[in-house]
Amino acid sequence: MTKKPIIGVTGDFRPARQDAGALSWFNAGYFDCVTDAKIETAGNNKARNCPGGLPILIPPLTEDADIAAAIDMVDGLVITGCALDVDIVKQGYDPHPALRPMPARREKFERTLCKLAMERKIPVLAIGSGMQLLNQVCGGTLLRHIPEDLPKPLQHRDPVEPNLRHLIEIEEDSLLFDIYGPGEIRVNSQHHMAVGQLAKQFKVSARCPDGVIEAYESVNEKWFVLGVQWHPENGTSSRLDMQIFEAFVQACDDIRRGAKVVLPFPKLASQQRDRERERVAA
Repeated sequence: MTKKPIIGVTGDFRPARQDAGALSWFNAGYFDCVTDAKIETAGNNKARNCPGGLPILIPPLTEDADIAAAIDMVDGLVITGCALDVDIVKQGYDPHPALRPMPARREKFERTLCKLAMERKIPVLAIGSGMQLLNQVCGGTLLRHIPEDLPKPLQHRDPVEPNLRHLIEIEEDSLLFDIYGPGEIRVNSQHHMAVGQLAKQFKVSARCPDGVIEAYESVNEKWFVLGVQWHPENGTSSRLDMQIFEAFVQACDDIRRGAKVVLPFPKLASQQRDRERERVAA
């Protein structure tokens, strides 16, 4: 057993075009957050300052056998976000002018990955469109365009303001509350689609005040899942958001060791939030 949990991170993809070949790339924020996560190993509190995970970058593979082999290598999986949309028209939804579908190769790859993770109960952190895709693969639905699908929506995407943030309301009986602790939380936001009906495997962890589901988690104790609509890996995130990666990597380490997943984060979250407020006020 390696000293660090191995975390698979999915990559982006652009198909070949007339002036350039096909291209795959990885947002460094995802794998940097995995390596920078601070976790406790084997219940040793003094090890809190040790780096957590070893990221393995998984490109959009095309063969199911290769995808299965890749997922066999990891202790956890980060389904990353995408600037483009889940292609819900192929899933029977009506077209919409705001939809900009991601490349079919990436979506097919991640759908297969999600199905295997569900079958094998591989821990998953699903971010942005990854959260939407996982929910749909597991039987849930999606909202095509928030401004038209909700009666009184808040702004979730601004084409000229990359630092848009909004409040989220966290359920107290949730993993996310254990991670963040009490207090007001604001998150970055750049999406026009969202989770609609939640798959039966999940429960709501947080909503935006307009009702949009901003986070969910697994109801199955044998399958650790955390899905968040915002981007904790992004430069517009707060320092508090790093605790999402710490909680995930900690859970992956506990599960691979056969230990009970225990996340002692509320007190740490409150302390971190106080430091953040002091920094902003300075």
